[in-house]
Parts: sequence; structure tokens; C-alpha cells
Amino acid sequence: MRRHPLLLLALLCVGATAVASAREDRILILGNPAGSQSVSATAAGAHAEYSYNDRGRGDHIVADWKLDAAGVPVEYTGKGNDYMKVPVEESFRLANGKASWSNRTEHGERTQVGEAFYIPANAPPEMLGVLARALLKAPGHRLPLLPAGEARIEAAGTAEVRDAAGAKVTLSHYRISGLDFTPTSIWLTRDGDTAALVSGWFTVVPPALAGAVPKLAAVQEQADTAWSARVARELTRTPKGDLVIRNARLFDPRDLRATPGMSVWIRGERIVRVAADADLHAPADAETIDAHGRFLLPGLWDDHQHFGGVDGALDLANGVTSARDMANDTDAFPKRVARFDAGTELGPRVLKAGIIDGTGEFAGPTKMRVDTAAQALADVDWYADHGYAQIKIYSSVKPELVPVIANEAHARGLRVSGHVPAFMSARQFVEAGADEIQHINFIELNFLWPQVQETRNRDRFIKVAEHAREFTPDKPQVRAFIDFLKRHHTVLDPTMSVFEGLFCGDPTAVPPGLEDVAPRLPAQIRRSLLSGALPVPKGEEQAWREAFPAMLRLLKGLHDAGVTTLPGTDALAGYTLHVELELYAKAGIPNAEVLRMATLTPAEVMGVDKDRGVIAAGKLADMILVDGDPLRDMRDLRRVDLTLKGGKVFEPAAIEKALGIAPRAR
Repeated sequence: MRRHPLLLLALLCVGATAVASAREDRILILGNPAGSQSVSATAAGAHAEYSYNDRGRGDHIVADWKLDAAGVPVEYTGKGNDYMKVPVEESFRLANGKASWSNRTEHGERTQVGEAFYIPANAPPEMLGVLARALLKAPGHRLPLLPAGEARIEAAGTAEVRDAAGAKVTLSHYRISGLDFTPTSIWLTRDGDTAALVSGWFTVVPPALAGAVPKLAAVQEQADTAWSARVARELTRTPKGDLVIRNARLFDPRDLRATPGMSVWIRGERIVRVAADADLHAPADAETIDAHGRFLLPGLWDDHQHFGGVDGALDLANGVTSARDMANDTDAFPKRVARFDAGTELGPRVLKAGIIDGTGEFAGPTKMRVDTAAQALADVDWYADHGYAQIKIYSSVKPELVPVIANEAHARGLRVSGHVPAFMSARQFVEAGADEIQHINFIELNFLWPQVQETRNRDRFIKVAEHAREFTPDKPQVRAFIDFLKRHHTVLDPTMSVFEGLFCGDPTAVPPGLEDVAPRLPAQIRRSLLSGALPVPKGEEQAWREAFPAMLRLLKGLHDAGVTTLPGTDALAGYTLHVELELYAKAGIPNAEVLRMATLTPAEVMGVDKDRGVIAAGKLADMILVDGDPLRDMRDLRRVDLTLKGGKVFEPAAIEKALGIAPRAR
């Protein structure tokens, strides 16, 4: 599971107690111990060091800062490594009315009148506590942010918990806006010191309050759920009766044709009839939407997501009506899916894949960690009993446990996919029972077996960048493996856009393909997209430049041979799916086939094509209206004007406005 593109914000949005004396806090990832943060007062201000391990990745930052009387930083220095273990060094200074800053992705200065709070690019968690205290002192409880944006804070109630000694502690819940699409929770003590931040993914909490995490999480979930429900009420339009879409150019992924002058009659959540405009006679009181010749196609699928925050809303804003979550927590996430289904939170239809990993230093963020066959069987059965459609095997699973997991999953009616575990080749993974492989780099690594076996570290990226250009579809070794995948009906979830960003060589750039999207996003979201590229080793520049084009050629070879591909992102929801599909077209796959891959193919693979994947009588009314012709130019798919999920109507422009996203250019 790749780190969510907004994890930078999560790291900024965690707290600890105030800097009164030296102390240490725990860092938890999905409830598992993952690291620590120490904070101490110094003669000049404050000092912090924090680090955590997420599958061999994770930040390690040592930082010092000084504040003015308003609690705003006037000096900040930080040094260490970022999530991908890239060295980072950062500084900020405010002196004589001039603010200046420098980090791996940004260098700037500005004449500063009045207070403004600099947000470090790679901050220790304690910085959110600093920000919260500054906001509470600020006029109107709001402050401009540097390099851009504005933050504000509001009270959201209190919670009474018990510390490790059993004493009652009253904590105040605050929500800070301006760091993410939605408000970010933080807990303060009676004295205004920061107590904790709790989230499903990344939590920082002092040991004395570790037992309070479930209660704090429940309070936050209630506030977040109320916010989501309000947004859903405001942005969901349910037709009072029948609905007819007329004068559409309708795309059918079964025959890859687009037919003009078509009408679709919808009643409730299903399609009643599809016919030429002149042949469809709906009730006189039916609501009519005139498509004005725009392109109508089935709702899109994103087959690789990890839902959190407003991912569901971003999906609907970009025409995604069905999705597959490829690993999440087992507590809050199923409740989110239930809210999607009930319409109390904006989101697509979601099929759940349950992750299982091994133990050890590189273990993934999941409670389902196994060392024995008995443990593996128990976890598969838990997922099957709780409505999951698929098992995702992760990188630290012992190779000998793969067939155990696969056999039990298949017996329970679940598909099996995953990262290829370390010390196992992709061929062996398929032979052991895997139906699908996540990420195209594991296909590339098959050609490096057995020279590269430890694939839980960065070698699973770096070795691919070094050698991908060697593995073209015309090579006998490559051809043989492609034929093997075809014979075994193996499905590929390639997440091509992930590797375009990793291998682009420019840490100051937003992910390739999002150049037009990023300027529209809120300032801190936009900023969090930076620094996704891995550093290119000296002497390897040419290999890295040729790596991603070679991976596109491999994708085309796999497609031409008949290997089924499911488009997924593992990144910023909605917008990145458009980039992924554009990359398939760039690889040379005909646009009509790309549209089929994004609509009908996932429904068939996941066994839900009875209801989804085609605009036809009896199917669910999941469809999107596009202002353009994606058969001619795949980039036109970005221009989604209307999304229908189960006959309910959503306007992408309204969703974006509610999330603080600027309108797209017309």
C-alpha cells in the first residue's frame, strides 16, 4: 500500500503535550507501534526529534524552532530524511519584516506584514500543537500560512477520558481548517497544551493517554460523520420521479461504439430503457436532462484505492461510481462504506479487499499479521465473514503461506491478489494461487529474479528504474512470462501513474499529469503533492529517463497479448484515475479499449457485471456525462459535467466548490 498523497498533512496534524519538559510520545500506524517523538525545551525555544517505520520507509526529522510573543515561528531548522528516505534539510527565518524559507521542494522569501505561520514541509508532529496555540491567540482565531493559505480553529466540544493511572482527564476537541479538504482534529488539555491527534492511519499520543485513543477516535468520527452528512445532503439531488437523459452520444463498452441521439430512461436506481430519442416515450411528468450531444458512458472504476478523508467525494466529482479498496482498517472503514451506500457520505460503490501480511520490520499497516497457517486461515475467514471480495497478500507474508491463503480464499469465494512477497517471484506467486498482481513493478521484478529477492525495501522501485529499459516485449524472457500470465488468466493492476511520478527525477514537480489540477487545489493540498520523485543516482540518469517509457511499452505488450488490466491509482482520488487512463492511451492502447477497461472490465472481473459496467435496461443507473470526446482525446474524460450513481444526480462543479477546489477552465 503506497502512502496516501495527503500523508504529509497527516504528519502535520498530530500533537503531543506542550513543551514544559523533555518527554516522548508514541506514533501508531493503524494502531500498531511505529515510532516515537521526543520534545524538549531549549534556552532558545524548542527541540524535537521524531521517526517512524512504515514498511522500511518513514520520516526521521530533528528540528529546532523559536517563537515570538504570538506563538508564531520566527526561526525553524529541520534535518533528516523524508518518507522515502530521501535526505532533507529545511530552514525558515523571519527577521526585519522579511520571511525566507528553503526546503527540498521550495525556496522563497516574502515581505511579511503582521503574523503568519510557516508550515514546514517535513515537520515533526509537535508543530501542529504550536499552530493550534498560535491560532487560539490570533484575532478571529485565524492566521495566514506560509508559503500559502490560511488556517483557522474552532472548538468542537470536550471528552472525559482516563489516563494510565486511572485519573480523569478532560480534553478539548478543536478542528483546524486550511490544512486539508476537511477540518483536522486536535485535542488540547485544560491548560491549552496539545494532548493528542488520533486518526485511523497515523496517531501520535503520550503513553499516559494511549488507552483513550478509541474514545477520542469515536468523538472525532461523530464530528466528521456529521460534516460529511451535511455535505451529502446539500450535494445529492434525488429526482422526484422518473428521469430521462436525451440527446446523448452513448458509449457501449461491449461493442466499443458511441451512438448519437440516444435516450436513457431511469426509474429509481435502475435503468428502464435505452433507445434512440425518437423511440423512447417516457412518462410526461418525467424529469428531462438534455445532454446536448455530450458523451454518456458508464460510471468509471478505480480499482486501487485506500479510502480516507474526502476520497469518496473526489471520486464522484471525477466520474468514479465504483471502486475497490485495496487495504484499510477493519473498524472505521466498513462504516464509511456503509455511509456511501446509505447516501449519508459522498462516495462510490466499494468492493473491499482485505490485506494480510507477515510480521517483522517491514510488516504493513494492518492488524492481520500472520506467521502460521492457522493464523492465515483465521484471517481469511474473518474477511470472508465480513463481506470482503478479495484478499490482498502483502510483501512480508512467508512464501510457503501463499498457497494456504489462496486455497482458503478461493474456497470461501474470494479472489486473491497482492504484492509479490519478498523471496518469491511473480511466476511463483501466480503458481501458488494468486489471481492478480498489484503494481507493474512486480512484473518487472520477475525478470530480475533471483538476483533481486528482498523487495520490501526501496529496491522494488530502484532496481526497476535501473533495469526496466532492458525488458521490452520482444525479448524471449518477457514474451514467455506474458504468455504465462495469459494462460493463467492473471489480472494486472498496474498503477502506472505511481511510477511515472517516482521515476520523473524532479522532486519540485507535482505528479506528472496533475499539472492542470494542482493549481486548482487548496494551497496546502497543492503543496503536499510535491516531492514524490525518488532521487536519481549519479550515473543512472539515462536508465531512469528510459525506465517509464519502457514500462509503457511493457503495458502495451501485456494488453496486446490479452492480459486483463484493471485501472487503479493508489494516489489522489478521482483526478489520478484520469491520468492513469491517459497513460494507457499514451502506451498505444486504443481509447475505446481504455474506456472499456475503466467501465465494463472491472465489473466482469469482480463479478458484478449483472448490475454494472454498461448502460442498459435493468442495470444500475451509474453513468457520467462528459463535455468532450474521450474516443478522440482521453484528456476530455477530465471534463465530467454530471455523475449519476443509482439514479441520484451529482454535479462535479458543486462538489469541488464545497471542497475548496477552483473551477476547471472551460
